[in-house]
Amino acid sequence: MKPRRVLARAVSAVLIGTAPVPFLALVASATAGTAAVAPALCGSSSHPALAAKLTADIRAARGGRASAVAVAAYDPGLGLGCWLSSTVHFDSASVVKVTILGALLRKAEDQRRSLTRAEANLATAMITRSDNDAASALWAELGRHDLQHFLNLAQMTHTVLGSGGYWGLTQITAYDEMRLLQFLLNPNSVLTAASRGYALGLMAHVTASQRWGVPVGAPASLTVHVKNGWLPRATHGWRVHSIGCFTGRGGPYSIVVLTQDNPSMAYGIATIQAIARAINRDLNPGAKPAAPAPAPSRGTPDETIPALPSLP
Repeated sequence: MKPRRVLARAVSAVLIGTAPVPFLALVASATAGTAAVAPALCGSSSHPALAAKLTADIRAARGGRASAVAVAAYDPGLGLGCWLSSTVHFDSASVVKVTILGALLRKAEDQRRSLTRAEANLATAMITRSDNDAASALWAELGRHDLQHFLNLAQMTHTVLGSGGYWGLTQITAYDEMRLLQFLLNPNSVLTAASRGYALGLMAHVTASQRWGVPVGAPASLTVHVKNGWLPRATHGWRVHSIGCFTGRGGPYSIVVLTQDNPSMAYGIATIQAIARAINRDLNPGAKPAAPAPAPSRGTPDETIPALPSLP
């Protein structure tokens, strides 16, 4: 089993926003470089060989792919971070549903209450089945004020909410999605332990056909908490995303892979899974991967998108 060095103080500093330097230092170490030398994607002061291997394997996994890709991987126990185009914006598709859930839980906390039965039913459908009607209902119930309030508390400053009811066009970055996952994994002042456990529990019970993406290659000893999204548009083709965190023996760590310019949903899934397989393998050397998920769900786009305006 890999050696781990717990960085609870650094993680806590990131989450409460008082001293985010340790977290940002991993970004800096992973993106430093010169014009003559390709910058490393991954950095770790305590495990430089592993960081170098991850850099090479992520590059190899995305080599030759048409997909535009952003990647974030973070293992606090190893003091290791990987960052690729982590501040580039993508249409969120359904991964924004985790943000909607976070805002809902925070609103209930502010009102010193539990979720209503109706809210809990909508939250369950939104996360475990990626139900669009449920997401739209909660988006409308929360409104922009409560959604933005959560983003402000979480310091997800790169995230821009979609206009009107178009939650799937929220602009997200791999960096902000990684911040969101850290808020679910670690004690912080934004979400209580009960709220964090509730959100992670839903993400651990996503329907089998939607458990593709970053879980691929993770060992069976880990519990996978995942949310995916997929959306085609006239420009930049299919947006296909996967975010997830891994707890249990060998965890915790987190992976975010955002893609666009995919010719099909299947192509985007293949790009994500090649990258995820490399990361999961390198972080869990010698571990036997869990059985693959069933064939991915390939239904209609998973959120409403606005019609293009008529030409004059």
